[in-house]
Parts: sequence; structure tokens; C-alpha cells
Amino acid sequence: MILRDGQLKDILAKAGQYDVFYYYSAEEYLARRAARHTLEALLQGTEDEVTVVEGPSPDIGEAVAAAGTISLFGGRRVVEMPLIEPSAMSEADVAALCDLMGSLENAVLVLSTVFKDDKAKQTRKAKQLIAAAEKNGVAAELQQPGPADARRFVQERARTLGCRMQPDAAAALVEKAGTDYFLLACEVDKLAAAGHYEEIDVQLVQEMGVQNIEADVFELVRLTTARNRPKAFAKLAQLLDLQNEPIAIAAALASSYLDLYRVKCGQGSGHNYAAVHKDFGYRGSDWRLKRSAETAARYTLRQLERILEILLALDEKLKSSPADRTVLLQAALSEILEVRP
Repeated sequence: MILRDGQLKDILAKAGQYDVFYYYSAEEYLARRAARHTLEALLQGTEDEVTVVEGPSPDIGEAVAAAGTISLFGGRRVVEMPLIEPSAMSEADVAALCDLMGSLENAVLVLSTVFKDDKAKQTRKAKQLIAAAEKNGVAAELQQPGPADARRFVQERARTLGCRMQPDAAAALVEKAGTDYFLLACEVDKLAAAGHYEEIDVQLVQEMGVQNIEADVFELVRLTTARNRPKAFAKLAQLLDLQNEPIAIAAALASSYLDLYRVKCGQGSGHNYAAVHKDFGYRGSDWRLKRSAETAARYTLRQLERILEILLALDEKLKSSPADRTVLLQAALSEILEVRP
């Protein structure tokens, strides 16, 4: 079962009904976060302590002993087995752990695993553990959150701090920082403090949020696409003021326009941005290409080819010409703004 944040809350609301919780993901922080929330739900209002049996190859005898111990406070014993690795466990241990999942009387298990890829998740031992957990409780795969999930997360985080966060500010922060919940939580905490725990708006995100050259350069591309010369040059000046090297800015510009060119070619061949994402082996979410497709709609293919030619010439000049690199970058931006069909 693939689990989203809203579904996890529903499961934790009735955590007492399950004997086993097994969370697995390609991202360690997602598995750890789900396990932590589960432990908090199970221990709420009790004085019980968690017995931790560490992975990657846990001592099954220790887990069995912990699960069989009577709680001093009358509740169920909670046994956590963090970051176990089925591939590191013997077949006998996997079988014993599956048996333990099916014979719990006064205990609950909270397990987590990080699978480096889909192949690791499809091994026989991994499938055995997942099936046993599913039969006796919850077995859930946690996938990398998308931009919409991340926007909801930062707004909820702001609310818990007693702070308002505008939807466009949430979108701007996710665009800059990505969808890593750990990083986003740190950013929201910082922005809330900077905003005196009142309101986080777009301006605050732009001024105080994490700096991401790719996101900032894509904003420059959008301003260029809109032919907004004053704001485009102001954005370039901001990038330079932040001590970004002209070569790095030019490389990010080339990468952004190459994305636009790829999705434009894909559209001409009857393929959407998702197909381009798959065919060119992009990692992570296809959200970046979705936004590129929206921007590319305002260009012709010939315009994009011309812009890439300008950026190629810029790259050569930046690496070989004695001229001021900032001036070369400004001149190239001016050329891009003048591109016509």
C-alpha cells in the first residue's frame, strides 16, 4: 500500500487496532518520520517505554523477549525495529520475525526499512516481511512527496507555530527548497521567527528563504519569457549580488532552456512532459518539466534553438574571453530578450 500523509493520520487515529506497523521507502527520513509519528500515537497518555531492537540485522531473540514482557503500566509493549534490511537478515530470522508478527498478544511492532531501489523491494525476503506485516497490521510504502504535498506540509507547519502562511508563499518556498520535509520544516521555523510568528509572505520567502540557483534562474527564465526586461535584469543582479558565479548562472540558464526545448520537441512528437521525464531519465518529480511545458508554450521551437545558440556562445566566451563575465552575461540576457520567431 502506498501511503500519503492524510492516510497516515487516519491510520494513526486508530493505531490501537493494529499489532504491526511496517514502513518502507527509498527515503530514510520518510520511513523514520512515519515510525516516529506511530510511536507517538501508541504511547500517547501512557508511561510505557519503547524497546528498540536495532537493524539492519536485528536480534530476533531480543525482539521476541521484549514482545513477551508484561508491561508494568498495563498497556501493550511497544517494540521498535528501525532500519532493518531484509537482505542482511538470514532466511531463518526473516521466518522468525514473520512468525512473531502473527503471534503478538500484548505487544506491537513498529518496523522500518529503506530500499535503495525497486529491485531490493522485490526480493523474496522483503516480500515475506511485507506480506506478514500486511496480514497482521499495516505495511505501507512511503513515496517522495510531490509539490502539492509539500505546500500543504509547510502551511500546516506554519499553523502549528501560530503563524499564517500565504498559499503563494508556500508555493515559492517549495520551488526554492524542494520537497524534503526536513529541510522545509527548518525553513518554515526560520521564516516564522523572521516574521515574528505573524505571517509568512512571498517577499519574506524571497528575502530570507533558502537560496536555490536553479529555482531563481527559472524565475529569470519566466521573466524573460514575459519580456519583462527591468525585472529580468533586476533578478540577474540579485543572483550576482548573492555571489553566484556567472558561469554557474549561465549553466543553470542553459539547463532551464534545454528543459523547455525537450518538452517542446516532445509536444511536437505527440509526447507530454511526463514522457519526456521518463525518456530522458530525469530523477525525482516531473513537476519541473510540467512547469517547463507551461513556459515553453510561449516559444516556438526555432526561438528556443536560437536561445540555446546564444547560451552556447556565452559558455564559450565565459571560458575563453578576457572580457568581464558579468558584462558577457548581461549581453547574452539582452540577446535572449530580443529573440523573435
